[in-house]
Amino acid sequence: MLPAQPWLTAPATIAVMSALEAEGGEDCARFVGGCVRDALLRRPVKDIDIATILTPPRVLDALEAAGLRAIPTGLDHGTITALADGRAFEITTLRWDVETDGRHALVRFTQDWGQDAARRDFRLNALYADREGRIFDPTGGGLADIQSGAIVFVGDPAARIREDALRIPRFFRFLAWYGRGVPDPAALAACRSLATLIEGLSAERVSGELMKLLAAEDPRAAVGLMFDTGVMARMVPDAENRDRFEALVNIETGILFSEDPLLRLAALLPDDPTRAARTARALRLSNAQRFRLMAALTPEPDLVSWISPRQTRQKVYRLGVQAFSDRVTLAWAASDRPAAAIQWRALLSMGQTWAPPTLPLTGDEVAAAGVPQGPMIGAVLREVEAWWIDQDFISDKLSVMERLKAVAQGMAF
Repeated sequence: MLPAQPWLTAPATIAVMSALEAEGGEDCARFVGGCVRDALLRRPVKDIDIATILTPPRVLDALEAAGLRAIPTGLDHGTITALADGRAFEITTLRWDVETDGRHALVRFTQDWGQDAARRDFRLNALYADREGRIFDPTGGGLADIQSGAIVFVGDPAARIREDALRIPRFFRFLAWYGRGVPDPAALAACRSLATLIEGLSAERVSGELMKLLAAEDPRAAVGLMFDTGVMARMVPDAENRDRFEALVNIETGILFSEDPLLRLAALLPDDPTRAARTARALRLSNAQRFRLMAALTPEPDLVSWISPRQTRQKVYRLGVQAFSDRVTLAWAASDRPAAAIQWRALLSMGQTWAPPTLPLTGDEVAAAGVPQGPMIGAVLREVEAWWIDQDFISDKLSVMERLKAVAQGMAF
């Protein structure tokens, strides 16, 4: 039985299940996949998926008769999304794959629960539960895998991967999130031998799996296996800093208590903004993510743990808080001085808590000092700003204006 779950007895869940059973009878629909798995592992349940023997037209009829909104999100594959009380329920007709090409599948609907389970990826994802919470384990290994932390493909791992090559990165993601003990040798062997299939996947699908994997609390073992099997080379060709990545995760989990998937990706890459941009484009990351990666992996200026508070403020001002924090954390991870952890943490804290000020000088004030409009305005502003930074961001407006006069008088217009 499933442990007590608020979502299982929520009015929205009851409304959807009752609508389906009114059309197809008792036990025509069961919860499946992540909601069952996470409930058994006592983890938060985010999405509720339902499998049913009803064909898509009958699902639509059932929801309409119950006054529930239905969205045909994937009719060709038998998937309809029901909305009840603002919550989405993905309802999919039992199916089996007639033909696959590693990315897409031609499916046929069925009423055989075992046949539906046989086409799923891992045994712990092929668990079903009825509305009372009773568990069904058609593969015979899902419950055991939940208990042991084993990530085992349903049936032949190579066959499952050939159906959808995205199951290779998914395997390592599930290892990072749910795996315990020795990884399944057959699964690893299949991932190693079929790693080239990853190259046929869309960048968006690969990126999605990678970032979810890197968001796990401690993905070091899974990432290490990705390097060992050649999977990482197919997913992120520029990834080469395995040691820095492992050190970063150690810092995050043991000291900072955070998980930052984009910074973890940066830790894997070399300190080269050009290659960072190439990786971001290959993974179809957003512009904001690409710019953050590039800033984090720009090697200059060099950062050390013992810089002074004044130097810290100067670097935060020039780099920005985010880039400074990323650069410090990566430098900490690459450091061969573990005893300096207190210094690194203090440096990081200082950079994150200091609010960079705004230069107390405007272009209009520069023009009023006699500087002609055009490029000279910017040149004078930069000259005064450099002095202001060197003066540790002096807040005395009179001193700034005196400096402006000196700069303006010394420049030929």
